Amino acid sequence: MRLAELSRRSGVPTATIKYYLREGLVPPGHRVTATQAEYDDTHLRRLRLVRALVQVGRVPIASAREVLTALEDDSLDHNSRLGTAVWALPHGPESTGPDASEEEARRTVDALLEQLDWRSAREYGAESPAYRMLVTAVSTLTRLGYPCGAADLAPYARAGAQLAVADLDLIERYESPDEQLEAAVALTVLYEPVLLSLRRMSQAEESGRRYGQRAPGE
Repeated sequence: MRLAELSRRSGVPTATIKYYLREGLVPPGHRVTATQAEYDDTHLRRLRLVRALVQVGRVPIASAREVLTALEDDSLDHNSRLGTAVWALPHGPESTGPDASEEEARRTVDALLEQLDWRSAREYGAESPAYRMLVTAVSTLTRLGYPCGAADLAPYARAGAQLAVADLDLIERYESPDEQLEAAVALTVLYEPVLLSLRRMSQAEESGRRYGQRAPGE
């Protein structure tokens, strides 16, 4: 297919595709003349992955390039490729510097991971953006005096483990590694508002059951 058709099928403007080509995010097409190239389904899949990273995930170009480099690294297993893609996504605010509450938060998080036997999370530890984000959140809760011990966090972690199964089940509906990486990025970003909405709706339901007015005889 020519560039115009690639743009039409992908939904990405030709100017944006040319930019991705210049930045090395999409491989060059197969040159047919000095000024024209042909593209195939490989380019279409790669373009969708780039769009998921850059447009949906708001990943900087340099980070997106790292993800794509990992995708092409035959020495990495599929788990490492997925992890690289998700780690590249922007995360919440991180610590501005160590203090007593952060050290306490780190001990709490480490105790939780030990209790859950989450081996990968313990292995990567502070290298993981999600770990650092959790430590920052627990540190804030600690400073404000809200419950945030390992026992308080455990129900959320167990719910998260169930969500991870659902996430990977969705991702495995896609066949190629490129499509699974695209889905991992897009679904991580797009499902987070779904999770937040469902949590708040569930809170409203539980509050109604606990504290709402009941009809006589109920």
